[in-house]
Amino acid sequence: MATIYDVSVMAGVSLATVSRVMNNNTKVSDRTKQKVLDAMQTLGYRPNTIAQSLASNRSNSVGVLVSQLDGPFYGPMMTEIETALRSANKHVIIAAGHSDEAQEKDSVEFLMSRGCDALILDVEAVSDDYLIELSKGPTPIVFINRYIESIKDRCVYLENELGGFMATDYILSLGHTHVAYISGPLFKLDVRDRLKGHKRALAQYNVPFDESLYYESDFKEAGGSDAMEHLLSLNKPITAVVCANDQMASGAIAVCLEHGLNVPDDISFIGYDNIPFPQYISPKLSTVSNPIHEMGKMAARWVLQQVYNDQDIAVDSSFKPELFIRTSAKKVD
Repeated sequence: MATIYDVSVMAGVSLATVSRVMNNNTKVSDRTKQKVLDAMQTLGYRPNTIAQSLASNRSNSVGVLVSQLDGPFYGPMMTEIETALRSANKHVIIAAGHSDEAQEKDSVEFLMSRGCDALILDVEAVSDDYLIELSKGPTPIVFINRYIESIKDRCVYLENELGGFMATDYILSLGHTHVAYISGPLFKLDVRDRLKGHKRALAQYNVPFDESLYYESDFKEAGGSDAMEHLLSLNKPITAVVCANDQMASGAIAVCLEHGLNVPDDISFIGYDNIPFPQYISPKLSTVSNPIHEMGKMAARWVLQQVYNDQDIAVDSSFKPELFIRTSAKKVD
């Protein structure tokens, strides 16, 4: 079996140079790098990653825990994380927590057992106290879409209360006062923050929060449909619906169309997240951005800076939402 020494002899370079090539070090010239790669191919040499990890005390792998693996929301985030880390010759190990406390804790333990150099966690069910305690351990951890004051330097987050305010403020600015609200599951921090922002906007316009026009759903299209069926069954005047994400808004709009209502002439809508597909339906959905892909990239940059000592990387952990006005809402006649 060929060794790194054999590669260095055939390529006519030092062991250190071979090591730099294997670690994708940019200090090696293209000509020298090619000589080493050619020697590795001729000898059939494959680096022993386990031995490299033992020698460097690094696995060059990062654990990523997300709430779910499907849907239009988490895919872009995982893509940005993987792309940023792969560009630095690091690899990701992905697990899913499914917004369940036991599964989230089990996934954290699994990723730690794999010897990951760091963890990127998007968790919703575990407590702040658990995460604070976890952050005291030897494995560096950064959190996405979670804000905990005592470990805020490890949190990459969106100002969701502001986003909730912006969505409802826009609807109220159009003259709507009979406003329904379709929420996500309230055990999630971002859901509670968006609802706080919604209520703040109502209070600013002196519009009372009508509990009967509030529906807690599940962030999915079918949940939005169920919510809208319930709201329409109340036979109460509703001129606008604020939805806590775009998927529920899409389901709710579909129900309105099935009932013969025109959007936005009869009823206006605004969503949240700015995922791609509602931009291409009719009407095009007005929404508030949730740049989860950028937050994923920033979490990966945090790991590269804090764990792999890349000090040329800038990290900005706080993101502000942006309002996107399209054609799903209009002024009250």
